[in-house]
Amino acid sequence: MVKETASKVLSLEGREVHITNPDKLYFSSQARVTKLDLVNYYLSVAPGALAGIQDRPIVLKRFVNGAEGEAFYQKRAPDKRPPWLRTVTLSFPSGRIAEEVVVDDAAGLAWIVNLGCIELHPHPVRSGDLDHPDELRIDLDPIPGVGWDDVRRVALEVQALLEELGLRGWPKTSGSRGMHVNVRIEPRWTFTEVRRAAVALSRAVERRAPTLASSKWWKEERHGVFLDYNQNAKDRTTCSAYSVRPLPDARVSTPLSWSEVPDCVPADFTMFTVPPRFAKMGDPHSNMNEAPGSLQKLLELAAKDEAAGLGDAPWPPHFRKMEREAPRVMPSRAKSATKKPRIKMPLIVVANSPDKAAALAGLERWKKKHAQIASLLAVDDVLVDSMRGRSSTWTRIRVNLRHVPEAQRPQQETPDPDDDPTREWRERWKKKAKQ
Repeated sequence: MVKETASKVLSLEGREVHITNPDKLYFSSQARVTKLDLVNYYLSVAPGALAGIQDRPIVLKRFVNGAEGEAFYQKRAPDKRPPWLRTVTLSFPSGRIAEEVVVDDAAGLAWIVNLGCIELHPHPVRSGDLDHPDELRIDLDPIPGVGWDDVRRVALEVQALLEELGLRGWPKTSGSRGMHVNVRIEPRWTFTEVRRAAVALSRAVERRAPTLASSKWWKEERHGVFLDYNQNAKDRTTCSAYSVRPLPDARVSTPLSWSEVPDCVPADFTMFTVPPRFAKMGDPHSNMNEAPGSLQKLLELAAKDEAAGLGDAPWPPHFRKMEREAPRVMPSRAKSATKKPRIKMPLIVVANSPDKAAALAGLERWKKKHAQIASLLAVDDVLVDSMRGRSSTWTRIRVNLRHVPEAQRPQQETPDPDDDPTREWRERWKKKAKQ
């Protein structure tokens, strides 16, 4: 006889939401958080969380086994869903379409959290106009070894530039190592135009703070804090305001005022500290929709860059080749115009895993095994790549041995761990292509 699974029914604004397995642990290593705890957190900050996702199609990033388990992305709305939950149909660069969930209220918020959505991943468009974003997203992503002070400095450079351009940025911690700055814009530019504006902004910030900021797509060229302009490409999403991140302390992507940025510490904002903060001061971004701005000056800056010889920046690898885009190949592997022999960076892979913590532990084992070699590495010689599979992400860690004398460079070994979840289907695809 199968034991009936316990559930809790929540009545939210006249709608019933069933929370299945409410006592299931979603965080267990540092914070002890059940699924019901997570639902109650989101309900406690619902006005702020809904402000970031309301009327927007949302990708369901599901952690069905909790924060320590592997997540997968679900673009298509589940077949079994409440009749009151809206959906819209999106088209993607691949040519495919998907019917995605739109969350309008606290009941919808609780429903998607019950599916295992620890984070919230909305698209930057409203359901009434799926082709014109109303949000420019600036993602400040520090490379390994770069400290939080540099992230804050770059964020303040972003603020200064936006003000010069007549735009207002709304900062929030990413909930991890970086920071996001969102800009509400008039929904009259295409995804391609919004991304073009983001490229121009990233390059302008790099010029203002050349030792701190980088607009370079290829990791071997980056330094400091990378401004990820490609988060504005169609089909890309970032975690929204008040999202809980799958870190041991249940950290939260928290909206800030600009006056808080110089002294803020990401670890201060968790699902335990944010609700009382929200109850006391409300949402610092509550007025975000009042004055949408224009991208005209940023697009003029993009035109000036292009006239000076700066072409389009690389797109994500799964996008089709774009007009005026440079060859989509790492600089170390590119052939020069004079057909000189290709020079490759001495990169080795030390870890592959769907679990980022396991991959980082593998890196530490490699460093311990090759202590003398590790002492020669620069901060940006360790490349931590978030790789996209068909429905989930996994972590690949590579080491650039460029600062190690050639005679001392270790050979490529079997990565530890070596769990590449895409290997099997890639090999099947290659076999099929040969037939």
